[in-house]
Formats: sequence, C-alpha cells, structure tokens
Amino acid sequence: MEFSQYDDANNYSLTKFESMLKTNSVLFFDSNEFESIIHHYLENGKMPLAKKAIKLGLEQHPDSTNLKLFHIEVLIFENKLVLAQERLDLLFELEPLNEEIFIQKANIFSKQDKHHEAIKLLIQALNLTDEVADIFSLIGMEYLFLDEFENAKTYFIKCLETDSEDYSALYNVIYCFDYLDQNEDAIDYLNDYLDKNPYCEVAWHQLGKQYMAVDQNKKALAAFDFAIISDDMFVGAYLEKGKVLERLGLYEHAIENYKITLAIDNPTSYALLRIGKCHEQLDENDMAVQHYYKTVEEDPLLDKGWIAITKFYCKNKDFQKGLYYINKAINIDSDNVVYWKLYATINERLNFLEEAERGYKKSLELGNYELDTWLKRGDILTQLGEYEAAIFNLTQAGEFYPKHAEIEYRLSGLYFSSNQPDEGYVHLDKALKIDHEYHFIIEELFPGVFNRESIKEIIINFKNS
Repeated sequence: MEFSQYDDANNYSLTKFESMLKTNSVLFFDSNEFESIIHHYLENGKMPLAKKAIKLGLEQHPDSTNLKLFHIEVLIFENKLVLAQERLDLLFELEPLNEEIFIQKANIFSKQDKHHEAIKLLIQALNLTDEVADIFSLIGMEYLFLDEFENAKTYFIKCLETDSEDYSALYNVIYCFDYLDQNEDAIDYLNDYLDKNPYCEVAWHQLGKQYMAVDQNKKALAAFDFAIISDDMFVGAYLEKGKVLERLGLYEHAIENYKITLAIDNPTSYALLRIGKCHEQLDENDMAVQHYYKTVEEDPLLDKGWIAITKFYCKNKDFQKGLYYINKAINIDSDNVVYWKLYATINERLNFLEEAERGYKKSLELGNYELDTWLKRGDILTQLGEYEAAIFNLTQAGEFYPKHAEIEYRLSGLYFSSNQPDEGYVHLDKALKIDHEYHFIIEELFPGVFNRESIKEIIINFKNS
C-alpha cells in the first residue's frame, strides 16, 4: 500500500508527539497537526492520549475552534453535558454558522434522549454545509433511536445517494427494510443500487440474504456468486452461499464453501459446525462428530456446538455419551437453559428420574416456562411419589397457562391420590368443562383413580349431559 504525503506527515506528527510525551519536552505543532493527532486517537479509542493532545493543542492555539470542538466532543463522550453545552453556547456566539456546533448540540440532545430536538438541529446543520452525507446518516440514526424506521430509511437512502460507498448507511437501510418486513422492497432497492455499483460485494451479499428471506434460493445463490466475483476473499459470501446450498440439499458443495472460509481466515466455530451438520446429513457420522469436536475446541462457549454433539449421540441411541457431553457443557455454562432441558430429557430417557426432575426444575428456574417443561416435571414428581411437590409445580404452571385441561386433569389425579377428594372433584370438574376428550390423562397417569366407579360415572355423565 502506498502512503500519501498527508499520511507521511500525519505519521511524522504522531511520532513526534509521542516522543515529546516520553521525554517530557514541549514541542510546537500547528493546529492542523493537533487536529490530525486528536482525530487519530479518537478513531482508535485512545481517549487519554486524545485528551493530552487537546490540552496541549489548546495551550498552543487557544483560539482554535476545531480544537475547542474536539474538547467538547470529549466532554459529551464523558457525559459532562452541562459543561459541554456551556462551551458550545460560547462558540455559537462567535461562529453562529458553524455546522459542527449544531452537530455537537444535537449530540447532547441525543444523549438526553431528546431525539426530535436533535433532528431539528441536524436539519439546520444541513443548510450550513456541503458535506451532507454524514449529517443524513446522523439524522437516520436519530430516527432509529425513535423506532421511526420509515424516516430512518429515507435518510440513510439520502446518505447513499450522496456517498454510494458508505456501507454503514447501506447496512442501516437494509436493517430498516428488514424491520419493516419489506423484503421485496429491499430487493428492488438493492437491484437499483447494483445497477449503479455493479461490483459492490456488500450489496450483492445483502441482496442474497434478502432472496433467502423470501425463499428464492437460486437467486440468492447467484447473488452470493456475484459477491464472490467482486471480492473472492469475502468470507461472509461463502458462508451464506453454504447456507443456501444446505437448503437445496447440496451438502457436498456446501462443505466446499465452508472449507474455503477456513482457508481464507482463521477457522470459525460456525463454519466447523455447519460442516459437521452437512456430514451428518450425508450419513458420514465419523466426519460429522470430528467437526463437532473441532467446533467446541475452537469455541467452548458456543452452545450450538455442545448441543450438536449431544443430539448426535442421542440420535444414535448412545444416551450415556450424550449425557457425558451435556454435563461438560453445563460445567462450562451452568446458566444455559437449553443445556438443562437436554440434560433432563436424556436422564428421563435413561430412567434417572431424580436427575431428570432436577434438570426440569433448573430449566424452570432459568426461565423456561414452556408448558411441556411444567408437565414433564410434574409427571416425574408423580412417578417419584412426590405428590405435594407435583401439586405445587402444576399450580404454578396454572398461573402461566390458566384453564388448561392437561394441568387440571393432572391436579385432579394428584389430589385424589393424596387423599384430598374435595380438591380432586373441583379440578376434575374444571378439566371436563375445558376439554372432555383429555380425560385419558387420568387413565394413563392415575389408573387407580380412574378405576373408581365414582370417577368413571362423573366422566360418563358429563359426556352425556
């Protein structure tokens, strides 16, 4: 890469400035040099160095508006909004037509969640500058904060009309289309954009994703191919192309594309996982499990990797190995509700009822309030003879799923089984009124209760009434 004279000068200024800091000497820089130095540090997140450069810059150039604006930008970043506003007011008296003052005032309003006020100021700034693209983008962001996606989309499109290579704005436009469920409109927009920018790999990539969203897989495939033609090192395009090929059942070709990403960049757990899934679809189990192992080695925190290994062994009826790997996963992340649900399911399959109950209980504690979780835990507690705990569990389930026949029949059976017939009759009556057909639950789970003549009579009489 060749450096311009400006780059050379900027690098020289940075080297000179950092050398000055190390030697505690004081050297002179012109205001433009300070601006370049400060901009570099802010862009690279080196706030302490940016603040030092601002302080020294203002000492040497106390009347520099741009250096003062950099100082104000830092004050806003540090949430010192009152002081920033005071400094801006002073600057505004001196330079009422400086668009950067309006932008920073808008920034303060944005920080205070006064987004409509920020937008008004940014629109004023538009009238004071020829550099409108950045301001269009800022207005778009303010509308995003307000969840006004149509307006946000309008301004991001304006930004792209001014600067077609602003890919951040392009991503934001597509984000708005996606949020508004306007996939067809997004496709039309991207095709128009590509007519003017035919080698934009980002636009081809986004177009492919839109085609995938509307199940036009062959068009998606073509779009990703064009993205790769535009940039044959574009990892994202190969990954998405692999997804489409999986959808089309072309697993060997999908594997080829995922492998290309491994060659271009460092191996990613996602690509390794997808390769494993493809091999599994091809019944190449050894290759599948090898890639699942590589997935969790690459990223032990990726839950999909552990879930894939566990389900792989369960699918092949090796529940002990499935249990081994889900235990390893839980040791890494004990707050993952999917792990605990799998743990419970496998233990239930192995008839380790106490451990299965523990798994379902932990799933509920972590917020998995699916009806199936409540019911399975209740049924296991019933099998263990823990009627009181089962009643408490199903009563809680009833708060989430009121008037649900499966819960009421179980509660009825439990109350009868624990010698509380009055409650048993109450819940049986509720259950029959909700759905008579589900009375088989009592027959299956509580055969002793079902075989009572009084219970059979109630069920038959209710059906005939």
